[in-house]
Amino acid sequence: MDAALKLVDGSPRAKGWSSFRPDADNPTPLYLQLAHKLADAINGGRWQAEEALPSERMLSEKLGVSRVTARKALDLLCAQKLIARRQGSGTFIAPRLEQPLSRLTSFTEMLRARGFASSSRWLERKVDLPTHDEMLKLGLSPTSQVARLSRLRLADGVVMAIEMSALPIAVVPKPTAVGRSLYDYLDGAGHRVVRALQHFRAVNASKRISRLARVRQGEAMLLVTRIGFTRDNAAVELTDSYCRNDYYDFVAELVR
Repeated sequence: MDAALKLVDGSPRAKGWSSFRPDADNPTPLYLQLAHKLADAINGGRWQAEEALPSERMLSEKLGVSRVTARKALDLLCAQKLIARRQGSGTFIAPRLEQPLSRLTSFTEMLRARGFASSSRWLERKVDLPTHDEMLKLGLSPTSQVARLSRLRLADGVVMAIEMSALPIAVVPKPTAVGRSLYDYLDGAGHRVVRALQHFRAVNASKRISRLARVRQGEAMLLVTRIGFTRDNAAVELTDSYCRNDYYDFVAELVR
């Protein structure tokens, strides 16, 4: 079975390609037509994250367009970060997460709502002394202790972010008891986070962060620092999340 046809419409029938064929009588350039059709299919869920997209050669042969047209269409999708090229492997659908800034949700909740399979890989769960920044933001004394939690956050097996959290030991007395969702744990322990302050800034991936996130050292990433508060306005969570900029979008709706 032609794998590319299977990706297009789930069957080997040739008509699976017809919806992608540009219209030569349309004044819109052929590569733009093709890019728009492929983008609509990607956004409509025709392909899953990390699945291979048909190659330039296959698009050219099946759709009756030139290799240049196919290449320009894929270049446009790359620029829009809908797909990603991998040296020697091909072109793949890029997972993307849009996180609205108007609602407080956990990583697990956000992925579940978008149909992704969420998972985590723990890097560290331990009791530690707080840093000066943690003491300041969580209102702790120098003799206090924090639960330090570090993990990789994955969507469909792809590393999306590196999350490093610190919480007062009174809130999380046993760090290894935190399971799949930190917020579920806090809810069950009576420390529900009801609001949060988030700060965003661009950073360059350090050697360690680049290795964990599987990006090049020095590559731009988005660092999101969140302070979570309970209903009685107690700061119970300080989390730094290093988010891959090729997979992560934060969306804010502004109303005038």
